[in-house]
Amino acid sequence: MKIAPSFPYRIALMGFFGLFALLMFWNTVLVTTRLPVAFMLLITVTPLLLPMRGFLDARLKSCAWLAYISLIYFVHGCSEAYVDPNTRTYALLEILLSLMIFFGTTFYIRLSGTRP
Repeated sequence: MKIAPSFPYRIALMGFFGLFALLMFWNTVLVTTRLPVAFMLLITVTPLLLPMRGFLDARLKSCAWLAYISLIYFVHGCSEAYVDPNTRTYALLEILLSLMIFFGTTFYIRLSGTRP
């Protein structure tokens, strides 16, 4: 059974937009910190925005960069799930979405048949 490259790309898209929405919701509505909300959004959301244009155009090099960046969110989710039991469900969702991005982009690049 051969999988078309568009299926993993759709999984990565769902993970990307889901993670983007989760980070926006998490930092604006759910958690109150001593730091300004704009600063928290700048720290957490900006790395996702860097390869976004190329990723939405399905460029392989941008997909590879997004796979690397998603590992940062995976590590953040793991540490947040371990440390804070109040936000554990959001951290587990962050882990799931970052893994969707990682495996979706990785398999998209692999199934496209060319190198980034």
